[in-house]
Amino acid sequence: MGIADTSIAAAAALFSGAAGVAAWRTALAANRTAESVAQIERDRWHREVAPRIDLAVVNERGRPELLVRFNGPASLEAIGALELSIRDDRDRSEDLLLAGGASAEERANTIWGPFRLSPHIDGADDLGRRAEPFALDHGEQRRFALERSLPPRWYEGGEGAHRWQGEHLTKPLRVWVRCVVEGHKPWRLTADLPTNGLQAHWIQAR
Repeated sequence: MGIADTSIAAAAALFSGAAGVAAWRTALAANRTAESVAQIERDRWHREVAPRIDLAVVNERGRPELLVRFNGPASLEAIGALELSIRDDRDRSEDLLLAGGASAEERANTIWGPFRLSPHIDGADDLGRRAEPFALDHGEQRRFALERSLPPRWYEGGEGAHRWQGEHLTKPLRVWVRCVVEGHKPWRLTADLPTNGLQAHWIQAR
């Protein structure tokens, strides 16, 4: 093979290699695009079939209660595990810890809001922060006993209790609802429930 033939063969090999790399890159980009489109579609479907959880704070039986109702969509016949928890008025995990003040544990053990779940009733934990997971069929509801949240130790005496009530009594009850349904990623929904008057005012968790 002459020098010219060798050069032509080398150029052809180089061109073939470059074309192969270009084709690989094109295929990779196409795969990424297809996966991105598929993920967008999965996320859209996940939002569309999100459970509709209606919540209300009521006083229908002589005591405050939290009502939780599963109202759809029709494509979800049941929620296998619904995890209910009371949120604080805001995230306090990054607050400064002052000498002689509240410790991180004390802050975590304080429910900063108007109500807590009544401890050890309706599956509530010791603190009144969370309820045991429960199942709900379409159209069903559960009731949870509520009680006023307790002021922490640094709200001392009658004046401290009065100040605590003034800061939290009229605040909304903030709730997290995590829904687990087989075959779907879990949903975590939130709601801020009005507590003035304790009349039924249904709010859909979103």
